[in-house]
Amino acid sequence: MLNHTASEVLKFVKENDVRFIWLNFCDLFGTQKRISIMADELESAFENGVSFDAHAVRGFRDVAQSDLFLFPDPSTLMVMPWRPGPGKVIRFYCDIKNPDGTLYAHDSRNILKQVIRRCEKMGYVCKVGAECEFYLFKTNEDGYPTNTPLDKGGYLDMYPLDLGGDIRREICLTLEEMGIKPETSHHEQGPGQNEIDFKFSDALSSADNLQSFKTVVKTIAARNGLFASFMPKPILECPGSGMHVNISLVKNGLNIFKNIVEGHSNAAKSFIAGILARTPEITIFLNPLANSYERFGKFEAPAYVSWSHENRSQLIRIPAAFGEKVRMELRSPDPSINPYLAFALIIAAGMEGMEKGMVLPAAADVDLYTADENITKKLTPLPANMNEAIKLAENSGFVKSVIGNELLLKYITSKKKEAQDFSAAKDKVEFYINRYFWFI
Repeated sequence: MLNHTASEVLKFVKENDVRFIWLNFCDLFGTQKRISIMADELESAFENGVSFDAHAVRGFRDVAQSDLFLFPDPSTLMVMPWRPGPGKVIRFYCDIKNPDGTLYAHDSRNILKQVIRRCEKMGYVCKVGAECEFYLFKTNEDGYPTNTPLDKGGYLDMYPLDLGGDIRREICLTLEEMGIKPETSHHEQGPGQNEIDFKFSDALSSADNLQSFKTVVKTIAARNGLFASFMPKPILECPGSGMHVNISLVKNGLNIFKNIVEGHSNAAKSFIAGILARTPEITIFLNPLANSYERFGKFEAPAYVSWSHENRSQLIRIPAAFGEKVRMELRSPDPSINPYLAFALIIAAGMEGMEKGMVLPAAADVDLYTADENITKKLTPLPANMNEAIKLAENSGFVKSVIGNELLLKYITSKKKEAQDFSAAKDKVEFYINRYFWFI
């Protein structure tokens, strides 16, 4: 990703035959939205913004005050490789502002920016990497997705069991062209399930890159006659798709997790302790769908608030790594998140742990999927369903302190209605397909 000023962007547009501009943002729940403008409108967009009907966007404004404006962030310029010249397409993520020019308080990207500034005032830069899993499904003769996965492959399988290799290759090359550096790609445990990991970055860039990643995966899949799903559990009897969030903290240019295997710095321990303490009450933001709770406690997805080294049955694990790659891995989130809200809450929880000097509990160095009840009954369970997660967030002073009471109320009101619809559904599989499969 390039770091540009508005004047540099305008020069780039003129010199590179750019004709179309995508202005991207997301609603309260992480669904990506877009307005397209012609290249000669970009200068005005930088200066005056581009208006849109905020009442028509979930979780934004009511009809009486429905105008908001998109201001492209010049540092997020990306060329869309699948829209080549003549007439290239570039994309920006946007700041959202009120008609009076002030920042829109409920823009989740801005909320993450606020948390990042708090972290920097404490002397830390937070680095985030996301490991995002997805399924590839075949489509029918009309191009609509079916429930038939692309292949029967399993973990790290190769052709002919793995039929997604060429798709992953095309995705990786496209990401590389966009400035997002892929590191590893492979077939995951489920049939048609894949994972592509890209290089960690600062928290804001990582959230932007995750949104770009989802767009690329869905676009490349569609170009190859397939459908990509980021639904947490698209096949109930098979492994769910997680989105492990890897975090390290840099202070004075050094990763404070660097020597965590040998002795754990106090700041790192307190950061992890803060995230452990707050995960239950932020779970509705890390696992936002009724379908999300089908993952917990199965196929290496956590069920309890616990941590350990390397152990994949834990909520937080410290992977075996060296030097700057040492980090903590939060294993409960899934790909249906709004990454801006999720990252903001996770980082804020870690910062609270450091501010309060929270003590890291003892590691749970056991396989929690087979552990005796005498061990698991001492651990706090993650919410078992959407209703439990909603109640924990609704009463959380911590969540209110990060995202504000009004935004929390909007989010919870919508999620309560979703939970009610799920409870009323006669067939939960049908509900999952109609409500989530096509849209996540």
